[in-house]
Amino acid sequence: MNARSLSVSDRSFQVRARFLLALFALAALVLLARAVHLQVMRSGYLAGQGDARHLRIAPISAHRGTITDRNGEPLAVSTPVDSVWINPPELAAAAGQIPRLASALGADAEWLKRLVAGKLEREFVYVRRHMPPEYAARVAALQLRGVYLLREYRRYYPAGEVTGHVLGFSNVDDAGQEGLELAFDHWLSGESGAKRVLKDRLGRSIEDVERIRPPEPGRELTASLDLRLQYLAYRELKAAVRRYRARAGSVVILDVATGEVLAMVNQPSYNPNDRAQYTAARYRNRAATDIFEPGSSLKPLIIAAALDSGRFEPDTLIQTAPGYIRIGANTVRDKHNLGRIDVTTVLMKSSNVGASKIALALDAEYLWEVLARFGLGRLTDSAFPGESAGLLSHHSNWRRIGQATLAYGYGLSTTPLQLAQAYAALGAGGVRHPVSLLKVEEAPGAQRVVSTETAWALVDMMETVVSDEGTGAQAAVAGYRIAGKTGTAWKHEAGGYSRDRYTSVFAGLAPASAPRLAVVVMIDEPGGEKYYGGDVAAPVFAAVMTDALRLLAVPPDRLPARPPGVLVQASSEP
Repeated sequence: MNARSLSVSDRSFQVRARFLLALFALAALVLLARAVHLQVMRSGYLAGQGDARHLRIAPISAHRGTITDRNGEPLAVSTPVDSVWINPPELAAAAGQIPRLASALGADAEWLKRLVAGKLEREFVYVRRHMPPEYAARVAALQLRGVYLLREYRRYYPAGEVTGHVLGFSNVDDAGQEGLELAFDHWLSGESGAKRVLKDRLGRSIEDVERIRPPEPGRELTASLDLRLQYLAYRELKAAVRRYRARAGSVVILDVATGEVLAMVNQPSYNPNDRAQYTAARYRNRAATDIFEPGSSLKPLIIAAALDSGRFEPDTLIQTAPGYIRIGANTVRDKHNLGRIDVTTVLMKSSNVGASKIALALDAEYLWEVLARFGLGRLTDSAFPGESAGLLSHHSNWRRIGQATLAYGYGLSTTPLQLAQAYAALGAGGVRHPVSLLKVEEAPGAQRVVSTETAWALVDMMETVVSDEGTGAQAAVAGYRIAGKTGTAWKHEAGGYSRDRYTSVFAGLAPASAPRLAVVVMIDEPGGEKYYGGDVAAPVFAAVMTDALRLLAVPPDRLPARPPGVLVQASSEP
């Protein structure tokens, strides 16, 4: 090879080397320029993109306020639980994980696959809310991509079905749906907070960066209920409904001095901890929402109006012979011909004829006004959701027979809660307190219904009902004076009144010397041979009142007379 060809080869190599070097230099310059552009010109954008992938705004669930009874016993509390949610696009990219997740949740894998496939356009889908701790632990241990746990709160009711009708329940999002949970949702609900968290590539929170907004927990609510009385009322009512094969039943206990609801129970009941039992037929509070014709339990209110009018006294005589009275084409009958009896005996023997004659002797407008003041036909001010006002038609619509049958509880409707409020008004000396489902520190303002003298006279007269000669003898409580009234009413049906379906009622006060409690017992459609209020509802009243007076340490007002004897002085000698 000559010198000339070697020189050409060297020059060609040098050119190629310089060209490659220039290309590398140009590439380096491009990369440098790109780096400068990204790091300097677009640093904010890149930081945002990084944060978008690793920083998230996570909610901080607020703690719903606790509900307690008047003595501080918890009735409704919120407990922390975990819920599982998924990011469908992420989980779909790792479809092999779906059967593992389904197994951990105890769910069907095909259902979960369909859920993921149908929600690919979304980034947040709940799979299971408020899981038991063991399920949450199994899901967390899998560490699956696109599967996350969220801490929430679930409502728990320690007393279960004993307090279910009063408390109601909240939904899966912790919003009140029934009862006190709904009525005071604005008070109990908290406000969720927010925090910024750092997540890894699998979406797991690894660090809390900052708290954006702290959660505001709900406020505590103190109910008027006394859980001890609630338990005993529930126990006795449930036993009675079973014993008499009844369709349903209710018991209400009111504090006479304040109008507070100390107990309110119904049968059938439901457990608010079990969402499968959330049907209206089970969770409605019959004591406040269901109306019925009270039968003879209304007679004390009619006689209160009569005494307060000044036209009647407890010893005013009424002729009930021959045991019935004709009003137009209709006839009002007594079970027996009681003859000429006084007003007290009308109440003691529950004379329909006597009560009708008393009602017909009163001005219709006046009688209507007194019944309305007792709270019939209007809400009790309890603020319970769905409470019924009952039915008391205006006096201008009354006919003569309607005014007569009204005297023994037909032609109007009330709730057990309303009837308890009316009896409490008699026990409070003739003043009606608004019903309260919350504990009150002092008695609220009351409305005068009848005079104090009339109220005390009625209480004394109702004591005779619970005597051996009265219709409510089985409502007696050892050691206490009891005032009350029985009620038995045919149930209305299409075309008239049924002859084999009844409502049995007993309403009363104790102790009669200074009433502390008003109790109403209503048994709906008792089966079997017994159906009178004195046979069915009165024994339940006695059982409830006996334990209630003992639990509240109310001193007896009817102690047995001490037989005459010799007083013995204690000796100092052993």
